[in-house]
Amino acid sequence: MSNERRKVGFIGLGVMGQAMASHIQNHGYPLFIYNRTKEKGKLLIEKGAIWCNTPKEVVENADVVFTIVGFPEDVEEIYLGENGLITNGREGQFFIDMTTSSPSLAVKLYEEGKKKGIHVLDAPVSGGDIGAKEARLAIMVGGDKEAFESILPIFKTMGTNVVYQGQAGFGQHTKMANQIAIASNMMGVSEALIYAIKAGLDAELVLQTIETGAAGSFSLSKLGPRMLIEDYSPGFFIKHFIKDMKIALNEAEKMGLELPGLSLAKKLYESLAENGEENSGTQALIKYYR
Repeated sequence: MSNERRKVGFIGLGVMGQAMASHIQNHGYPLFIYNRTKEKGKLLIEKGAIWCNTPKEVVENADVVFTIVGFPEDVEEIYLGENGLITNGREGQFFIDMTTSSPSLAVKLYEEGKKKGIHVLDAPVSGGDIGAKEARLAIMVGGDKEAFESILPIFKTMGTNVVYQGQAGFGQHTKMANQIAIASNMMGVSEALIYAIKAGLDAELVLQTIETGAAGSFSLSKLGPRMLIEDYSPGFFIKHFIKDMKIALNEAEKMGLELPGLSLAKKLYESLAENGEENSGTQALIKYYR
């Protein structure tokens, strides 16, 4: 079946998902959507998307289904629950989970799908709300290469750096590496900016100066300015970042790895969450230092 004729389902219309689904829709794919809160699908519905009342209804109508939800337990329910995708899926369908979830769960879903002739890919993303809105996400994919190549044209509606990482679970392992890098970097960005402020410098000028040098990073350039104007709206929720760090630390423990930077970042973010910041963006880490 050609990509032009494929009916696409999208489950999870949060900070990232709504923008990602809109890009698929804008490329002419018939779109079937589901979210716990129908209100978040309003704009897509106004543009022609078909609302479905359950994941089961999505899978009954779509050839390809993308999911991006909150936690691994949500993923497992959506795929293997009574109304789940694999539970109600049919041979030849493609299911792509873009949630940052556990590599072991990704392998489990792949194996369960294979029993029914369903192609399951794990394809977590990086780039935050900005990358999602601008269709510039990095997408890291695990699963069968043939399935990846078949879905690649749809992936390219959402991202500019779409990379096949290898077997099932490897997309999630790559995302863990991504989150590990971000965790310590966010501490560095927060500490650099709070240092500049305490030293009496023009923190905005400092940011403009150092972001083009060796210290440059996405977190510094995109989230640093938000820190300075105290904009803590979520491009990525603290509660979800804590979830990711826990997964990464669990996987590292299985490998016999000690990751002190990641452990410290998790501790700092958990402190913020305990003080009511779990629904703030990750840039709210600077509040710990303030």
